[in-house]
Amino acid sequence: MSKILGFDVYGTLVNTAAIETPLRELMGDLAGVFAARWREKQLEYSFRRGLMQHYADFSVCTRQALDYCCEVMAQPLSREQRSALIAAYAELPIFADVLDVLAQLAGEGHRLFAFSNGAKADVQAILAKAEISDWFEGVVSAEEVRVFKPSPAVYAHFLRSTGGLVGHSWLVSSNPFDVIGARSAGMQAAWVKRDANAVYDPWDIAPSVCVKSLAELPAQLSERDVSE
Repeated sequence: MSKILGFDVYGTLVNTAAIETPLRELMGDLAGVFAARWREKQLEYSFRRGLMQHYADFSVCTRQALDYCCEVMAQPLSREQRSALIAAYAELPIFADVLDVLAQLAGEGHRLFAFSNGAKADVQAILAKAEISDWFEGVVSAEEVRVFKPSPAVYAHFLRSTGGLVGHSWLVSSNPFDVIGARSAGMQAAWVKRDANAVYDPWDIAPSVCVKSLAELPAQLSERDVSE
């Protein structure tokens, strides 16, 4: 059965941890800790802006989180160095399993969408850079409703934009907060547990399926068809 699949971008299709490479050139062994804190603060800022109803696009959250990390970790990077890191963030590589799985799912008749907190133009650019744009019918961005996932308004916007039905449309994400948000809004959701040490929040809102990589997703979706 054909499904509407909304793929989260940052952390699911695109490897945000790869920002460690340019960071390592600037700060050596601190790069891993800095990258993790930058990502955490980026998400925190998006959540806080959502609660405050004070929207700014995701790139603003990314830049302000970088500035925060430079301050708290005593890394006095120049304006040029920070701009170079932001540019690198816009060209992050995709995970190795992405291309083959998108091709397989599209070949099976599923409708694929990129579904992101990122601004639409930024998402389109990163998909084009990775040469995977053609597998998606379109990009659905939180920018269009001026609030971020996991607000229910973002998932409702996805359903409206794609013509999807609650309960029959899927989110595919490596981010537990996103999976919980989608499930709470009535969507199905696949958690891509890319990190073996990742912990799913104990909120009694389980993912519809859990996979260790995108390569496992087509079979899981087929099994759901049989069970349903």
